[in-house]
Amino acid sequence: MASSDLIDQIAERVEHLLLRHEELQRTNALLAQQVQSLSHERDQLKSRLSAARARVDALIERLPTATAPASPEATE
Repeated sequence: MASSDLIDQIAERVEHLLLRHEELQRTNALLAQQVQSLSHERDQLKSRLSAARARVDALIERLPTATAPASPEATE
């Protein structure tokens, strides 16, 4: 009987480990999907940032050049 109880305990433990393994596999798949989604979102944001920087740089290029500061006599 003692060996039967031991085998039952081992079988129960194996069942528990199999369930845990399946649970971890599902969790891992969900996390991998989330990483892929976030990576795609990051790439889109980087692209938008690059385009915005290009627009800002183009606007800066269109600004008139700075003129020399006025002399103190001209401001009086």
